[in-house]
Amino acid sequence: MPLVTSESLLLDAQRNGYAVGAFNVENMEMAQAVISAAKEEHSPVIIQTTPSTTKYGTLPVYSALITCLAEQAGIPVALHLDHGDSFELAVQAIREGYTSVMIDGSHLGFEENIELTKSVVRVAYAIRIPVEAELGKVRGKEDGRQADKDEYTRPEQAREFVERTGVSSLAVSIGTAHGVYSGIPKLDIVRLTKIQREVAVPLVLHGASGLKDQDIQNCISHGICKVNFATELRIAYSNAAKNTFNKTPDVFDPKKYGTVGREEVKAQVKSRMRVCGCCGKG
Repeated sequence: MPLVTSESLLLDAQRNGYAVGAFNVENMEMAQAVISAAKEEHSPVIIQTTPSTTKYGTLPVYSALITCLAEQAGIPVALHLDHGDSFELAVQAIREGYTSVMIDGSHLGFEENIELTKSVVRVAYAIRIPVEAELGKVRGKEDGRQADKDEYTRPEQAREFVERTGVSSLAVSIGTAHGVYSGIPKLDIVRLTKIQREVAVPLVLHGASGLKDQDIQNCISHGICKVNFATELRIAYSNAAKNTFNKTPDVFDPKKYGTVGREEVKAQVKSRMRVCGCCGKG
């Protein structure tokens, strides 16, 4: 089926108390793995690329690839720009066929974040493309940008931000981190509950790679409707390739390690979809 927007997926998740898994892909094999997992689990899915990924492979290539795979799959698939770092990139993604974009102004001041987000919303909503934004800072390194400490989302600011920008969904900072966790994360569920009370749009959890299943499900029960997974998929794919070279160091056919990498990513995605409760919702 044709690509769908993330808004339709997230609103259903919000109404029915589950979350849609959003999975970052780097290459064809990872994209195939995510959609194959979604098809087998009969789950809606959001496939994401970051600015560095699109610089590596280009927006038109990823758009064509995901569009083709989605048409063959027969389940709802949205293609999302994750952590869009400029107005220009967000608009280019929309022009190339992305059905959802994030504009990340979390590194800016509150007013500057609002103005940047509003500029993207004006363009995107003219053709009914939903926009995700971020308020607060999620610790860790994401696509070359480093946040050394958390700056938790303030519930009262979240309400003002959503009202003034008109975003479709909001990524919040409650104690998760991008990348690999160095310790046990302490999630501020009380803060998340307060944000949910203030904000009507679906909420997004970044930095879910490495979180325990129970922590993710607890966040979903308090308003999270989209959960992002990136680092753990990269690790699964890379470890599969490393193991292949360790076992057969003379291998030179990329399809050999691409195949095992695809299977490892697929297994990880299916596991996370079950945690999010989106299986059978497609």
